[in-house]
Amino acid sequence: MILAVDIGTTVLKGALLTEDGIFRAIASRQMTFCDTADAGCYEAETDQWIEAFCSVSEELLPSLGSDSLRAVVISGNGPTLVPVAGDGTFLQPVMSWMDRRGTAQSAKIGSLQDFVIDPTFYFPKAMWIADNLPDVYSRTKFFLSCPESMAFWLTGAAVTILPGIKFEKYFWNDVLFEKTGMDKSKFPDFVKPGHITGKVTKKAGALTGLPEGIPVISAGPDFVVTLLGTAAVYPGRACDRAGTSEGINLCTEAYVQDKRLMGYGHVVEPWYNMSGIISTSGKALEWIRKQLGCEGQDYSDFLAPAGDAEAGCGGLLFLPYLAGERAPHWDPSARAAFIGLGLQHGSGDMVRAVLESTGFAMRDVIEVMAENGGFVEELRITGGPSRSPLWNQIKADITGRRLLVPESTESELLGNLVLALRSLGDTDELSESADRIVRIKRVYEPDSARHRIYSELFEIYRSSYSSLKGVFSGLSAFRK
Repeated sequence: MILAVDIGTTVLKGALLTEDGIFRAIASRQMTFCDTADAGCYEAETDQWIEAFCSVSEELLPSLGSDSLRAVVISGNGPTLVPVAGDGTFLQPVMSWMDRRGTAQSAKIGSLQDFVIDPTFYFPKAMWIADNLPDVYSRTKFFLSCPESMAFWLTGAAVTILPGIKFEKYFWNDVLFEKTGMDKSKFPDFVKPGHITGKVTKKAGALTGLPEGIPVISAGPDFVVTLLGTAAVYPGRACDRAGTSEGINLCTEAYVQDKRLMGYGHVVEPWYNMSGIISTSGKALEWIRKQLGCEGQDYSDFLAPAGDAEAGCGGLLFLPYLAGERAPHWDPSARAAFIGLGLQHGSGDMVRAVLESTGFAMRDVIEVMAENGGFVEELRITGGPSRSPLWNQIKADITGRRLLVPESTESELLGNLVLALRSLGDTDELSESADRIVRIKRVYEPDSARHRIYSELFEIYRSSYSSLKGVFSGLSAFRK
């Protein structure tokens, strides 16, 4: 039996899984960001991670029965940065993957090399801490990501998971250390996803109920394990990782370099991963739900009026840039906007426009992928939004791609299992294990009539950002 744990943005999930991918038991705990009014500041609470991990572990372990626990495998949100003191204490601030305070540091990195690291990534955040919180920086022994920090808490061993070859540029390198003066010793060595980091210590075992000495496997960032947990492991298969944000990860035969996308080695060799991350999708729906005063309403009831609205909402668009945008624009100044709003539009139209904005943002990424020779044959979806038939159909209609929903949308946990089986020596073939464990429940085919409507509207959507880019930049400067 394997204990798989994924630390999401607002939910920590854990499950006891058999080697065949059967969920023996599953549990979750809600978490929140720190309260702050600072622009671009999104901090996580590691105390919540630890409390949630211990609570989930204690709930699940009695379900083992006579079975033995072979390993704990952990994935989590990234790129969230955790400063760790010499005594193992997690320091604040823990800058979440949404945090954009490192904009100036990102620009400095761009001036030092021919590749700009987005401010949401690890090194700009570490530089921001060094520049703005020198006491925290001096006390920091290691900078760790979210899942690696929890593996460290369980084992006392510090590593950095490198998701694949050619990914170093999104992390750090010797040239950056030399040119920035950052202390290289604070950044642990790179290892591959599925690395056995260490064993559960006596202290961690007492707090979690886990047996002392159980192997702890660092799976890495959630998007990496999701590729395995959706079986997006052959060229042409793409994973739509739906949640607070949206990640489109396409398995390809060739490495692609395009500044609008991220490209690096796939966790399954010899393939590559072509990736585009959309900053706010589920978060945008959560936002409009709150603004309309419907926070307590069941999601199916909340979305019902959107299902009654027509495709295209009578010429209403929503740009979903509530926290800037990553792919394909990489513009921290981008802002959200309703375009075409008129007296004839109701709340159902506005909600549907928000749903459709995710589909348009996905198509924006998919078309850039196609320009680089990466054709998406099918989308394999995972995450909470995959439970919405309306949203699934909208995505299929806008992108023109069929959308597959697995039996279990807990793809991070299944992907953790696939990695654990290889780490424990049960198999050498990640792709075969993923195909065996991931079973498809439903397929959404694109509707040709709606696709034609959306194709016309997509061109307007795409030009809207270009037309408003200067406005967004001006508003961002005004806000400062």
